[in-house]
Amino acid sequence: MEFKNYTYLLLMLGLLVISLAFSFEKKVRFYTKLRHLVPAILFSGAIFILWDIRFEKLGIWSFNPDYLLGIYILNLPLEEWLFYLVVPYFSILVYEVLTVRFAKFEKPNLFLAISLVLLAAFALAAYFFRPKVYTFFTFFLLAIYFGYTIFRNKFKQHYTKFYLTWLILLIPFAIIYSTLTALPIVEYNDTYNLGVRIFTIPIENFFCFFLLLLMNTTIYEYMKKQHFFL
Repeated sequence: MEFKNYTYLLLMLGLLVISLAFSFEKKVRFYTKLRHLVPAILFSGAIFILWDIRFEKLGIWSFNPDYLLGIYILNLPLEEWLFYLVVPYFSILVYEVLTVRFAKFEKPNLFLAISLVLLAAFALAAYFFRPKVYTFFTFFLLAIYFGYTIFRNKFKQHYTKFYLTWLILLIPFAIIYSTLTALPIVEYNDTYNLGVRIFTIPIENFFCFFLLLLMNTTIYEYMKKQHFFL
């Protein structure tokens, strides 16, 4: 086995080390909130893993064994399973830091208006790009879950920190996914997407990350309100 076989694993372990290092910050004390985070990670991870398995089987994307350990679970590399554990953990950590550090900065009505515009855009994208399977499912699932969040879930008070988190995380997300797609560790079949890339990243990935963050944040906030987790 060559050193490059550890590439994807090292990316995930590096992000995990950074996450754990900041989990014990005194004002945030993120380690005390893991009981709320674990259900969010498990639920969102199950959805994305099933999506991953199906799309990998269809050839919509694939994994380059040159950069993997060679350990597979349900035909997905071990590193991909770690991705859906480590990235949500790091993301909600950033969300909590912003919630604590910028507690007084709130623009719920502004971000609700932005959310309604985005919801319409996601629904239209799903409709007009129906032939592109990856594009369609990304925006279709986003429209459904985002619509639920807006109209049924009491999430309005958290919109400000959610959007700030997403914008800030675009930087490490771009670094990680640029590495994954440039080497490439993950290869995308452009037949199934728009073929539009930012750096080497399919544009759909940015909105997949939006959905991943949204699912984890909404479930995390919901679990915080449940008395049996106090």
